[in-house]
Amino acid sequence: MAEVNLVIEGMHCGACVRRVTQTIAGAGPYAVEEVRLGAARFVAEDTAAAIDAVIAALGKAGFTAHAEA
Repeated sequence: MAEVNLVIEGMHCGACVRRVTQTIAGAGPYAVEEVRLGAARFVAEDTAAAIDAVIAALGKAGFTAHAEA
């Protein structure tokens, strides 16, 4: 299991935080560690596949995301 950190654009309020949290949890069997305005951290087994799946799910939910460098 590895920790994944994402930078997320388009988050402006608590409802966005809740929506991002639900989107990440629904994208796969990921343990959401923290979601705050502009960022999220979750734990996944296959990080490459998890990043792709979560970024795609967040895109469908209206957010732009990329892995933290």
